[in-house]
Amino acid sequence: MAGTSGMASRRSWASAEEVWVIGEHRSTGERKYYLSNLPAKTPLKQLAGAIKAHYAKKARQQLKEELGLDHFEDAPGSAFAGTC
Repeated sequence: MAGTSGMASRRSWASAEEVWVIGEHRSTGERKYYLSNLPAKTPLKQLAGAIKAHYAKKARQQLKEELGLDHFEDAPGSAFAGTC
């Protein structure tokens, strides 16, 4: 998320757990929004890393499904190991 500016806004849901709306404005003009329940004092780099890791995991799972490999587990030593 380098080269982006962000803004966080706190929202409370009925569960009483705080959830944050994270806004990303990319240099291309594209805007993205994410929800997070990480603590308010979470450093921006850690927050960006958590968002990237989440979407990398989702993309990997989607690719496995498209290739018909969704029934396989990622094993230690595989190309996917350690990326979660």
